[in-house]
Amino acid sequence: LHVDRQVIGCSDHDGEEVYNLDGEEMWFADFIKREGVEPQPPFIDHITYQDGTYQTAEANQQTCKSNLDVVRTAMKDFKIED
Repeated sequence: LHVDRQVIGCSDHDGEEVYNLDGEEMWFADFIKREGVEPQPPFIDHITYQDGTYQTAEANQQTCKSNLDVVRTAMKDFKIED
């Protein structure tokens, strides 16, 4: 069995999207260079992600930041219990 993970995260100033297989990065979005990166070692059969994966990552970042704003608004008046 293999463990396949996708991680999407964001903050006001940064973002992350990465695909992992068995704990190894298979693809990640480089939002500075505006491209997807496939940092796979040369000794494996290379896995290529389809066209549009980076654009989907950018859209996911917009959704993440929108959700972050919604949560901040919802939690603004939430009283923390001691």
